[in-house]
Amino acid sequence: MTERLALVTGATGGIGGAVAEALLRHGWRVRGLARDPERARRSGPAGLDWVAGDALREADLVRAAAGARVLFHGANPPGYRHWRGLAMPMLAHAITAAQGAGARLLLPGSLYVYGPDVFTPKGGARLGEDAPRHPRTRKGAVRVEMEAMLAAAAEAGLASLVVRAGDFFGPRAPSSWVTTVLMREGRPVRRVVTPEVPGAGHAWAYLPDLAETFARLADREADLPRCLSLHFRGHHLHGCGMAEAVADAVADAVAEAAGRAHGARPPVRPFRWLPVYAGAPFVTFLREVIEMRYLWSTSLELDNARLVALLGEEPHTPLAIAVRSSLAALQARAARGAGFT
Repeated sequence: MTERLALVTGATGGIGGAVAEALLRHGWRVRGLARDPERARRSGPAGLDWVAGDALREADLVRAAAGARVLFHGANPPGYRHWRGLAMPMLAHAITAAQGAGARLLLPGSLYVYGPDVFTPKGGARLGEDAPRHPRTRKGAVRVEMEAMLAAAAEAGLASLVVRAGDFFGPRAPSSWVTTVLMREGRPVRRVVTPEVPGAGHAWAYLPDLAETFARLADREADLPRCLSLHFRGHHLHGCGMAEAVADAVADAVAEAAGRAHGARPPVRPFRWLPVYAGAPFVTFLREVIEMRYLWSTSLELDNARLVALLGEEPHTPLAIAVRSSLAALQARAARGAGFT
């Protein structure tokens, strides 16, 4: 059997690292692109063949993709900055590299492509892949253009796969809302602060489940339609469902550490938006956060019927287990002062 090779960009990050690990478990040889391969070997997932390169340089991607059957593009501009100036050129280079290698390009999609017109105030919306895309944010508009680039490249022979999911969380998601806000990364969790709104539903994607989905689809990539978009449902939680799950996990961790049956459960408090608005004129990241606020006050549930029809099921870890593993990984990173970048 011919060796299956996958190239992963952004493999030292959350989604890229998780997908790289999933592909390894499925028997793929995985090549990781990194500006500093030695540092990537220390901080990134184990078992990858690391090669030097930058996703902003087309020649680097073309060289790294040689021989690959799939190219997972997980590289993102850091800190929500310069999306149009960075994300689109990186994707253009990934398209060129995938076309040159005859590889299928895999891309994680987001909810940013949807505007408030497809959401409902009290839940009940199940969005399929053909739902209209009317983003009202700059980042959402860029995401729509990026997926349009894939569709245009399909006419020139590119095979692509987009799997759209909600907000990431998991052991390899150090920059997620769950880690940085709900779990207060680097600080004791004495309270759980959440932007979730009572009555509204929110889509969450546990990265190991999403990565396993990509790996199963990669195994079947030769049988997939040339240009395919799928929805990953993940955990659809109403009200403060994620915050309550985090509070429960913290209480369990406290009890286990103390050798008791029960631990102190931190209170759940609403996220304070006023400081975000106050700092927005001076901080790009905060302006982007405000643009995405509507995602917390409205409800959306991704319809994964097409995905289930292809795979038979969607990989799904129970919420309590997923949150506990995320908290444990966060505490372990804090203890050793290291982790995925």
